[in-house]
Amino acid sequence: MTRILKKTQRLPEWLKTPLPKNKEFFKLKSLVQKYNLNTVCESASCPNIGKCWDAGTLTFMILGDSCSRACQFCDVATGNLNAPNPTEPQIIAETLSKLNLRYAVITSVDRDDLKDGGAGHWVETIKRIRIKCPEIKIETLIPDFQGNMDLVNQICEAEPDVLAHNLETVESLQSKVRPQCRYTWSLDTLRTAAKKDNLIVKSGLMLGMGEKEEEVIRSMKDLVDSGCQILSLGQYLRPSPRHLEVVEFVHPDRFLKYKKTGESLGLAHVEAGPLVRSSYLADQQARAVGLV
Repeated sequence: MTRILKKTQRLPEWLKTPLPKNKEFFKLKSLVQKYNLNTVCESASCPNIGKCWDAGTLTFMILGDSCSRACQFCDVATGNLNAPNPTEPQIIAETLSKLNLRYAVITSVDRDDLKDGGAGHWVETIKRIRIKCPEIKIETLIPDFQGNMDLVNQICEAEPDVLAHNLETVESLQSKVRPQCRYTWSLDTLRTAAKKDNLIVKSGLMLGMGEKEEEVIRSMKDLVDSGCQILSLGQYLRPSPRHLEVVEFVHPDRFLKYKKTGESLGLAHVEAGPLVRSSYLADQQARAVGLV
């Protein structure tokens, strides 16, 4: 039987992060507040917010700050769904131009309540960024749109540089971790993106939720078969007592082992480590496959 970690157990040293202190962090925080923007860095309580914002990189979250789903690992709020802000795409484009970034990451909450799942808003956001910041590279971390590949294809046709969608966990844990999703929907999303020329395809998995090593390898094979090129592997951290408990703190050496295995299976780049998240230093992940 798998042993669940006690709630009072301390984090291993490799999971402790310093407080943000760079002036760039406070500059970004000020801009986010000024324009009333949402970032997944804040909404999902990302442990890397200090490091990434200190480096001048952040991930915008569109379509509101509340999700239509209630995945058991995620700290983003659910319910209280408002209509998308029609000015948001332009505001994000203008904010990016002020930041002088070369690489932008955009993600969103799930909006199953909307007829198109928010796909039109996604397309408009990419379009506005292209007009305002023609030189910037765009990474989109999208939902599965409940398996509607026509909606996924709309975003692919808008021509982001990277299309990311996270598998999140191995197949056997899907119903427990994200009950409103399907393993096959995620693979189909990646497969649809892989059909588009010059579009880099990316995904992510969390570890420490009770998965077995052979299941992780199986998922990596499934990702390769779906056309995925970049994979991020990170430690699941429990956001609150109402979320799934951590089963295991995976040692950094095992992350390195998974990285080597994934790349030997055909993934172009595996970013693996306890604090790695899909958007963690995303520009460097893209650089590893020749994008920037």
